[in-house]
Order: sequence, then C-alpha cells, then structure tokens
Amino acid sequence: MSLGDLCDDVPDIAVHTVADDVRRVDLIASADRLGALLADAGLTTGQVVAVMMPNDATTVAALFGTWRAGGVYTPLNPRAADAEIGSQLESLRPVAVITTPELAHRFSSYDLPVIWGASLDWTVTSCGQAPTDPRRYGSDVALLQFTSGTTGPPKPVPLRHATVLDLIDRLLAKLRGAKTRAATTDRKPMPNLVPLSLSLWAGIYQVLFAFRAGSGVVLMDRFSPPDFAALVKRHQLRSTVLPPAALTMVLHDESVTDLSPLKIVRSITAPLSPVQARRFRDRFGVLVLNSYGQTELGGEVVGWSAADAREWGETKLGSVGRPLPGIDVAVVDDEVMVRTPTTAARSIDPAFLDRLTDEGWFHTGDLGWFDDDGFLWLDGRVSDMINRGGLKVFPGAVEDVLLSADGVREAAVVGIPDERLGEVPWAFVARQTDELSEDDLIRWCREHLTPYRVPVRVVFVDRLPRNDVGKVVKRDLAAMARV
Repeated sequence: MSLGDLCDDVPDIAVHTVADDVRRVDLIASADRLGALLADAGLTTGQVVAVMMPNDATTVAALFGTWRAGGVYTPLNPRAADAEIGSQLESLRPVAVITTPELAHRFSSYDLPVIWGASLDWTVTSCGQAPTDPRRYGSDVALLQFTSGTTGPPKPVPLRHATVLDLIDRLLAKLRGAKTRAATTDRKPMPNLVPLSLSLWAGIYQVLFAFRAGSGVVLMDRFSPPDFAALVKRHQLRSTVLPPAALTMVLHDESVTDLSPLKIVRSITAPLSPVQARRFRDRFGVLVLNSYGQTELGGEVVGWSAADAREWGETKLGSVGRPLPGIDVAVVDDEVMVRTPTTAARSIDPAFLDRLTDEGWFHTGDLGWFDDDGFLWLDGRVSDMINRGGLKVFPGAVEDVLLSADGVREAAVVGIPDERLGEVPWAFVARQTDELSEDDLIRWCREHLTPYRVPVRVVFVDRLPRNDVGKVVKRDLAAMARV
C-alpha cells in the first residue's frame, strides 16, 4: 500500500476549512485529474513534482494526485525567499511545478511546466520543458522535505511510503492501546485539526495521520487563537495537536477563555516546557502531552498511550512519553539515539549515513534522559549544550526555571563565547510586564539553580525568533549578543 491510497478510506467530508467542506469523492476526483495531467506532462515514477500552495483542499488533492501518478511530492514554502526557491529548484530538477495563479509569478523565470490549482480544478498554464536530467528516486520514495536549516543549509530528506505508514501505524497502535479501529466505529470520527502549513512535513504528516485513522482534517489557512477556539467548538474536538509557538499564542490570548470540549493537546515539532504545559492545563483544563520525532526518521518515534496519559499525564508534564512499539531509543553520552526498522536496515538517504552507526542507531543530535519509569525528557540540542569551564549546562533545564518566574512569557538560553570559561549561558526572555528586571531573573535563577547554570546576562526581547515549525533559532539570539 502507498500513501496515495489513504484518501480512499476517509469520511464523506474529508476536508473542513473555515469557509467550506470538501467531500471525499470530490477530493479523489481532483487527485485523479491531476495525476492524468502529470502523466501527460511526461512524469514517470520517481520524478519530482514541486508544489507551492496554500492550506486548502486543493493542496491535499495535489499531494495525492502526485502520488497516484508515481511522482515524488516536494512542498516549497511560500514564505521562502526567491533565492532559496531558486536554489531548491536547481537541486530538485522537478518535471513540473504546481502552484496557484497568485503564486505563479514566483516561477515565471523558470522554463518548467506549470499547473495552476484552484477550487480542486487544474489548468496547465505553461508548457515549459522539463529538465533533460530530472532528478529521480526509487518508487518507494513518497516525498522530499527540506530540513529547517537550524544547524546548516536546508537539504531535501527523502521520506518513503512504507516508512511513514509504518510509523503512523505504530503511533495509532500506541494511542489506541487495547482498542481497535473497529471497536471505535460506533463513535463519529473526530477530524484532525492541522494548525501547521502544508508546506511543512509536520502539517502533511497530520493529514496522513488523520486519513490513516479514518478521519477527516480541519485546515487552518493561518493560525490565530480565536479561530482555533472556534474550530474546536464547531467540530467538538476532544484532542488536537499544537506546536509550542501556537500553544503559547493561545495561552496568552485574553480573548480565548474556553476550549471545551478539548481534553488533550499533543505538542509537536519542538520541545514544550513543562511550565507552559502546566499553565495551559491550569487555565483551560486541557492536558498537554509532548511527543518526539524527526523528519529524517519519517515521523513520530516517542509518544504517549491513552493508558500512560491516564496514569502519568499529570505527574510527567513535559516528558515526550515512551518509545513506540518496535522502536528502540537510548541515551548515549547525553544524546538521544533512535533505531527504527528503516535505520536498522540502513535504508536512509546517503546524506544522513554519517549519523548512523553500524548497528543502525541514528544520532538525533538531541539531548535527553530517561526517568525510572522509562519516560524520555529532552534538554535541547547537542549543539546547544553549553560547556562552562568544563561543566555542562543544559539549556532546557535553565529555560524551565526562567519560565516558572512570574511575568515570563518565553525564554531561551544560549551559550556565548567567554575568554576565561570558554562559553557562558545568556538568557533571552520575552516578558509580560516591563516591571520585571534582569536583576529579578538573575536572583530567581540563583535561588533555583546551581551557580554555574545561572545565566550571566538576561536580554529582553519582544519575541523569540522561530522558524516555520516553531523551533527557536538560537543562532539569531547568539548574533544579538555579538552586537
């Protein structure tokens, strides 16, 4: 089975938006029409199709239409600069571009076949020439997703049909516990709200996860806390996902006072502080559960089961849960190591083989530790760990202390070069009130941290710089310290 078949088994209404509902039959018909157009344009199995589209049902149809034609779907971010798009197209060598009339100008200087998509319809607007040496992958590659570029230049990560399906099925098995899908068919399927751009793997993954579970999706063109609260109420959502940046927006939006019937939020894409999770629970009565995965691995590899949430949800706020069935996770020299069926077979992209051991363990680059009950906790990136005169400072632990102080909205800790100690921790804080001072926070940290972990400086910012998936871009903060 390929990912392209998932839309055949969803409810009658497959996609909900703020303005419209789209039926499954219309979504499938649109995907089939696109597949035929791509075949006419010369697409053969394993060739790349580049897509720049908004968050709507037509984009979902583009995803499945590409797969039904045997293509490798590659989303391009509309927010990316023209130079970045040009570099990506040069690397991808796609046989066609799918976009909207409004975004078509981004590709006017490229001699490529261009297909417009709008309202589930498709129009071939440019009959440019596909490259003579188009990039080609194996038939098992479903999608290329460019990395976020937080630790280096963005590069395309191939994701395979079987790998993604395998990880989704493992997560569903963990979430359902002893229940089977058949045992839950007496309850109307709850759609999966997707608060992320479909130009990101995290957004696409949530669509695939919903369809595999037999549910529809609710798409947000642009995230806003009032719209989020309204959609939760309209669709009577009992659970949903949110990246930390969106969760923080909801938490601090005074216009949002009620999120019922929401019971659980699964935090995705980046670590969420247990302090923020506790504040969200206290304000809305909603339990926040972290999860963990990486694009390079194909999806989520650590998470929570329903049974774990009932037993441990309140006492282990901030943990990312326990490994999914059949996934091995270990912590070696403070770094999280993961072994999946794909990595064990060493069938990952050659670009990432340097992160793979001979035994199939993948270096995630994340800092973490296991507690006595087998729950994994994250402490930031290995590259973010601060070596203060030979003593390790884990940024996550310091950030949690800062967030627990009254008046702190967001906090990030970065290592800054120091002539005597090598590097020292600086804190960058977005505060809720100007009355909070640097001395106040330094004093608070001294009361709650061992001396070498206390930041030497606290710099106040309006907001933390984040990339499109909500991760804090710490190199931007380090650059501020050098000014």
